[in-house]
Amino acid sequence: MNLLCLDVAQGVDDEYQTYAWEDLIEGLVPDEKRDHFFNIRTIVQDVPIPKVLMLQEFDRRPPQTVKFSRGQIFLRDRNTCQYCSKVLPKQKFNLDHVVPRTQGGRTTWENVVASCHFCNRRKGGRTPAQAGMALLNQPHRPRISPVLNLLTEANPSWDRFLFTKS
Repeated sequence: MNLLCLDVAQGVDDEYQTYAWEDLIEGLVPDEKRDHFFNIRTIVQDVPIPKVLMLQEFDRRPPQTVKFSRGQIFLRDRNTCQYCSKVLPKQKFNLDHVVPRTQGGRTTWENVVASCHFCNRRKGGRTPAQAGMALLNQPHRPRISPVLNLLTEANPSWDRFLFTKS
C-alpha cells in the first residue's frame, strides 16, 4: 500500500490494465476485476488493492543465480523423493549425491537430489545404475528460485507476470 501511495508502483490486473493510487481511491476498478484485488477497509472507505504491483523504477536488477542450499534442493524437487516419488515433509529427507562423493561426485545442483531415508540407504555409496534405481528427474540448476514456482501456485494471478515455467 505504501508503494502505491508514494507513486513508486502501480497496480496491474489480469489484462495488464494499470491503476494508480488515485484510481483506486476513486473506485475506478470495475466490479468484474475485483477478483484480482484485495479489499482494504479504511475508516472512510473500502480501497481495492491489486494483488500484482509493477514498480515504476528500480535501482538494481535482482540476482540471477540461485544459491545452492538444502532448502532450495527440497523446493526444486518439490519435497518428492527422486527415486520412489514419495512426497514427505522435508524433515524426512536426505540429500543424495547421484554420483557419490566416494566416486568423485561433487556437491552441485546437477549432482544432488532429495531422497527419502529408505532410498538413500538402499542406494548407499553407489550410482543409481549400480544400485538398480532410476531417477524421477535429472537434477539441474534452476533458472530462478524454486520459491517463485510455489508463489504462482499459491496465487495464480501472478502466473503471467513471473517467468517460472521451465
